[in-house]
Amino acid sequence: MIISASRRTDIPNFYSEWFLNRIKEGFVYVRNPINKNQVSEISLLPEAVDCIVFWTKNPKPMLDKLDRLENYKYYFQFTLTSYGNDIEKNLASKNDEIIDTFKELSDKIGKERVIWRYDPILLTEKYSIDYHAKYFEKLAKKLHGYTDKCIISFIDIYSKVKRNAKEFDLFELNQNQIKSISQILSNVSSIYNFDIETCGEKVDLSEFNIGHAKCIDDKLMSKIVGYDIKYKKDKNQRLPCGCIESVDIGAYNTCINNCAYCYANYSEKVIEKSKELFDVHSPILCDTIKDSDIINKKKISNQKDTQFSLFK
Repeated sequence: MIISASRRTDIPNFYSEWFLNRIKEGFVYVRNPINKNQVSEISLLPEAVDCIVFWTKNPKPMLDKLDRLENYKYYFQFTLTSYGNDIEKNLASKNDEIIDTFKELSDKIGKERVIWRYDPILLTEKYSIDYHAKYFEKLAKKLHGYTDKCIISFIDIYSKVKRNAKEFDLFELNQNQIKSISQILSNVSSIYNFDIETCGEKVDLSEFNIGHAKCIDDKLMSKIVGYDIKYKKDKNQRLPCGCIESVDIGAYNTCINNCAYCYANYSEKVIEKSKELFDVHSPILCDTIKDSDIINKKKISNQKDTQFSLFK
């Protein structure tokens, strides 16, 4: 089983102690975001987990806790953009903290296990193509030698993003804008010796040596874990997404980064309510188990040599 921690929220930044308590207990509860009374019990025992993929904008709170994951294999999807606090409202300073955190993480676990995400790429009067050209190169220079890959995407105006789209005059990029930016970023990547791939994009950018990414990546995992990972493509993701199957243990409306482009939060009021429910010892993130909930143990299979499996 692959654990995704998490596309829905920034667990390393805000909930790392909660996550490690779940590791200690060996399980986590995850509420179905569609059917609210359905709760899955997910095993987090080492023999049940092939690999963990962490998604974060700032894993600094987790750096001194990585030794508690000695029985697990994992890597990080680390989003580091050039936006200010007008777009990424609650992030720490990139120059004073986050860039150094990226480097420290890379030094601790190896650059192949820290994937740089420069996404989503958006355009406004302030964040122009020239702006991205300038600051992407500045970041690339600082991260040189600390990562092998950068994953990019271009903003999608989901229904949950529309309110912020109006406020910040965000819009989806056209093909000419996408290709102009891609050529610039590709040129930078060749200078600083890292690959670029797109996340969930249909557009073919192979002319700029930009391929399609698997953020939940079977090839990378196979190298990390030391045996073949052969899960199917994740049918719950968008068609262009190349990710293999994983189990997400996060919850929507819990990410305190509160970025303007975020699809995982409904409103600041809902986030505040979630924060009030947070208990570092709870088996479920920013939530409580109710009498009406139906809890099912999730069928688990993995590809370790032991071929360990759990059934209902």
